[in-house]
Amino acid sequence: MTYATEYRRSIDDPHAFWADAAQAIDWETPPQQILDASDPAFRKWFVGGRTNLCYNAVDRHLAARGDQRALIAVSTETDTTDEWTYRQLYQAVNTFAATLQCLGVVEGDRVVIYMPNTGEAVIAMLACARIGAIHSVVFGGFAAHNLALRIDDARPSLLICADAGMRSGKVIRYKPLVDAALAEAQFPPPRVLVVHRGLDADMPVTEGRDFDYAEVSKAFVHADVAVVWRESNEPSYLLYTSGTTGKPKGVQRDTGGYAVALALSMRTVYDVGPGQVMFSTSDVGWVVGHSYIVYGPLMVGAATIVYEGLPTSPDPGIWWKLCEQYGVRTMFSSPTAVRVLKKQDPSWLTKYDLSAFKWLFLAGEPLDEPTAAWITGALGRPVIDNYWQTETGWPVLSLQAGMDLHPVKLGSPGLPNLGYQLKLINETSGELCADNEKGVLTIVPPLPPGCLSTVWGDDQRFLSSYFGHFKELLYSSLDWAIRDPDGYYFILGRTDDVINVAGHRLGTREIEESVSTCFEVAEAAVIGAADELKGQVPVVFATLKQSGGSAEDRKVVANAMLKQVMEQLGAVARPARVYVVDALPKTRSGKLLRRSLQALVESRDPGDLSTLDDPNALESVRSALLRGPDVG
Repeated sequence: MTYATEYRRSIDDPHAFWADAAQAIDWETPPQQILDASDPAFRKWFVGGRTNLCYNAVDRHLAARGDQRALIAVSTETDTTDEWTYRQLYQAVNTFAATLQCLGVVEGDRVVIYMPNTGEAVIAMLACARIGAIHSVVFGGFAAHNLALRIDDARPSLLICADAGMRSGKVIRYKPLVDAALAEAQFPPPRVLVVHRGLDADMPVTEGRDFDYAEVSKAFVHADVAVVWRESNEPSYLLYTSGTTGKPKGVQRDTGGYAVALALSMRTVYDVGPGQVMFSTSDVGWVVGHSYIVYGPLMVGAATIVYEGLPTSPDPGIWWKLCEQYGVRTMFSSPTAVRVLKKQDPSWLTKYDLSAFKWLFLAGEPLDEPTAAWITGALGRPVIDNYWQTETGWPVLSLQAGMDLHPVKLGSPGLPNLGYQLKLINETSGELCADNEKGVLTIVPPLPPGCLSTVWGDDQRFLSSYFGHFKELLYSSLDWAIRDPDGYYFILGRTDDVINVAGHRLGTREIEESVSTCFEVAEAAVIGAADELKGQVPVVFATLKQSGGSAEDRKVVANAMLKQVMEQLGAVARPARVYVVDALPKTRSGKLLRRSLQALVESRDPGDLSTLDDPNALESVRSALLRGPDVG
């Protein structure tokens, strides 16, 4: 089985290809029709088939591997580790599911989950899936207003939260945020279920509305809750992503298509199977957490690690220590995390026995060549970039570690994944792009299984947001890309992160890539700042591998960045100003807050900073703006 053969079959004969793939999961009722593409934007996969995500992730493994480790929850914040075998996970999920039913949750209800990276968060998600409820996990760090927006859109019958989380040793009280969100929301759920971690002794309680999970669940410790089978195209969960209107979009995921896509990708992309271990360093509140902490690994009978903590605490070797301890085969992280580790002593990468470790996958943002080259050399293992979105649910572009692995090209997430027919479209003409010509990355419908089925409650927004950009019916990723003659794609950044400099359109990602090739640079962010003469000009913010240094040292490095950009991209891309800062503002998921940077440069309100990972980063930027640029 080769990638070329299977990819061609997935495009030329999708019915046969996906009929074969569907055999990897268990169905209560087999699909009656593999694909209904009569309305291509709203395609339906495995029509009439009835299945359940929880059953496929837990129940079906009990006979063969009931005593095998399934879920490992490690918190370096609380210095605790909890482990569940498949049999123990089955009972924990049933207890939680019975508790949900006791509180009135029924099939089709929405349940908002607002929790940190804990085993209980995973169990809550599986419990919702078991009884046919639609979970909507909100990243456990969003401010009350952001939570309220998602509550009002989903209109849940129940909200599940922890009393608190921890970050960098600091307790983050969740319940007061929940109370504030419910006070603001127009459609607050009538009940709140609180999982106590013992972190907030003064947690406020609203009588009649708030329930203690430990108390309510006592009656259900031996519960055996029947699986609610869902038709393949019924929603399994909602996951909100930012919208250009300011109102978040509720990405609606189906059930059967998602299960089939994850089962396939675990085998072909990530090369993980029964009894093996996968460690995804994401948060359960993001799509990687849904797909490759929770459902994907468990679906194939692997063990999965959910981690609460920093990559550098208690020391920069913590992730590799866990890889040694649990025999991790495949690790999934982000370029931002690797750039954090890049600043540390490289000896941490060789301190632990990584003989079981085979693959490192990185995604979430474009992987720059210097970072890719560094981690590949330091780790001595294949490092595979992959590209996808909240909307797609699984990779659009990747190399196939579980098939015939094609050569890695630094800076490229690789080739189209199975089932994805891609086109690069010239934004102006609407025509196909030639090799090495920049265009908008699009997917030819019908979208493969696992991708979003619509925007929750708003089919028209689904069409206008994703299928309304070209005359031809195409899903627009809203990402710039180029394709080389070998068919490899290179992501250049968002189409809505374009700088128009005196009529010249420049992708911020291209400039960041150029700046990052300077040896001294650890990380860079480029924004377009308003300019009276040119409309916009590029402004660079960069951190260095070795912090500190005099003003003269900063100036030397800043000039090197300037020179690099001009040499690689031409004078039109010359940054107007370069600032060397101690840290860049990022969310706790590692996303750079470029729009907040732009607002600060233009003396505007930087917006909601409730998910800021390090408040000192913002002060570092403000201080740099006050002292003036190091070049410019």
